Amino acid sequence: MTPPPSGRTDGGGRYGEAVFRPEQAGEGERIDFGALAYDDVTMARLRALGAGPGWRCLDVGAGTGTVSRRLLDEAGVDGVLAVDRDVRFLAERPVAGLDVAEADITAPDFAPGPGRFRLVHARFVLMHLPEREHLITTLAGLVEPGGVLVLSDAVDLTSDLDRDGGGDRDGGRDQGGDPGRGRTPGTPYSLAMRAMWQGLRATIGTDVSWVPSYPYLLRRAGLAGVAAEIHVPPLLPGSPISRFWADTWRRSRAAMTATGLLDDAGLDAAIRYLDSDDCAALSAGMLTAWGRKAPPGPA
Repeated sequence: MTPPPSGRTDGGGRYGEAVFRPEQAGEGERIDFGALAYDDVTMARLRALGAGPGWRCLDVGAGTGTVSRRLLDEAGVDGVLAVDRDVRFLAERPVAGLDVAEADITAPDFAPGPGRFRLVHARFVLMHLPEREHLITTLAGLVEPGGVLVLSDAVDLTSDLDRDGGGDRDGGRDQGGDPGRGRTPGTPYSLAMRAMWQGLRATIGTDVSWVPSYPYLLRRAGLAGVAAEIHVPPLLPGSPISRFWADTWRRSRAAMTATGLLDDAGLDAAIRYLDSDDCAALSAGMLTAWGRKAPPGPA
């Protein structure tokens, strides 16, 4: 399998600047809604990979620090270094064993403290950054022998199915719109998701088309025992993942409407649809891929 080419094709903005600014009221709560949807799955995988006493961990793009704290509280790891470009949410909730560093993993001099880590974890980070292959190699280099690198990012399961950008107006009954033939009728939700991915790519370079290649890229970075899994949280009215998407759309409204795929009224309709009993859709999935660095050989 050949990975896609690197390089940016977007307008050059950055996560946390053009959209999702940490100083915007409610941004920490939005991040925490995502954590409520995904943290249990993340923790189950990290513990299955052995995270526990004796482990020193690096949590990249740690956000509000929910995974970092659970590694300490539930897995009993020795310590976690939580790294983010903006650490205001991490600094608000200090706990024993949690060290915080404000750093940018794309910087040429990125060096998160001395030594290497038994676990290096990054969730919903690389999808927003250019040169992902280089960054995966960088993160793999921070793993100590016998340790693991765990990457999680979004996979789009919806917008490509609605190929005409709004579905057939008769509910998908003609022109190949029968769901049984690989198409889904357009809904406010599917149209909003399509506009979100396109708008974020144009604004800050978000690109989830790379994510299925993570196992390949981990193996290419020299890791062994590579595997992956996908989790799709159910979209239910009032659920954490539904509230996460509603808040995400509100905060990326300008980028979404700039695509021309929907207007403000269409976006508002999509937010109402998320919170209605009529909602019948798949959330974006979270693909988690991992690989282990070979332990040292016999002396």
